[in-house]
Amino acid sequence: MEPVIIISTYPNKKSITKIANEFVKNKIVACVNISRISSIYSWNGKVENASEYLAIFKTTTKNKKLLKKKIKETHPYDVPEIVEVDVTSINKSYLNWLIESTN
Repeated sequence: MEPVIIISTYPNKKSITKIANEFVKNKIVACVNISRISSIYSWNGKVENASEYLAIFKTTTKNKKLLKKKIKETHPYDVPEIVEVDVTSINKSYLNWLIESTN
């Protein structure tokens, strides 16, 4: 089983905290890191400057498809960011914990 990292951004801490807790509880992910960030992006023809929360979802290939589906279903944005990051290197003990936490 291979590790998978999915990145997304959320408009506020409340929305991502609720989703993160649900995903961890249901073993879809082992962990979600949440950080406050500043984002500058184009939306509807305007340049936007916004505070957002970056979520880094950590899971395995077994749960990747379900995780992406659940993010789409629960995300508050019209166009949610769902970016998969290729993991080419991971320490064995962390990988073991990741697999154990999502089974």
